[in-house]
Amino acid sequence: MRHDIDPREQLRGVGLRVTAPRVAVLNAVAARPHSDVDEIAAAVRSELGSVSTQAVYDVLRACTTAGLLRRIEPAGSPARFETRTGDNHHHLVCRGCGTVVDVDCAVGEAPCLDPSESHGFEIDEAEVVFWGFCLQCQAATRNGTEARARS
Repeated sequence: MRHDIDPREQLRGVGLRVTAPRVAVLNAVAARPHSDVDEIAAAVRSELGSVSTQAVYDVLRACTTAGLLRRIEPAGSPARFETRTGDNHHHLVCRGCGTVVDVDCAVGEAPCLDPSESHGFEIDEAEVVFWGFCLQCQAATRNGTEARARS
């Protein structure tokens, strides 16, 4: 999904009706990539007022199916949504706070789409998740360790 195109144009471009909840969901996900349904629903409600969680789920499903959004599901985390679609990027996930960050393929043109054995599958996407601790969680861990050492 391109960020320089109005959500209304994006919806029309994939043949979806333009509705206030759809526009609000696309805006919410664009503003805060890797949000879960609760975060998206809260943003939509702050923009539109009363919107059911089911309506948000319905919009997310329609927009994901149409290719406007991508759904990712890091282990131990609720489904998250992002507007970056159509490429084969991956994610860094913090084990401490759950922050998710995009990272491009390390080498060449989607090298991870060439597994050692395809078993007859026509592969169109690979999902790689790198796990670790973000800078803030590293600092918090260091600070906590240093404080315990001084006690």
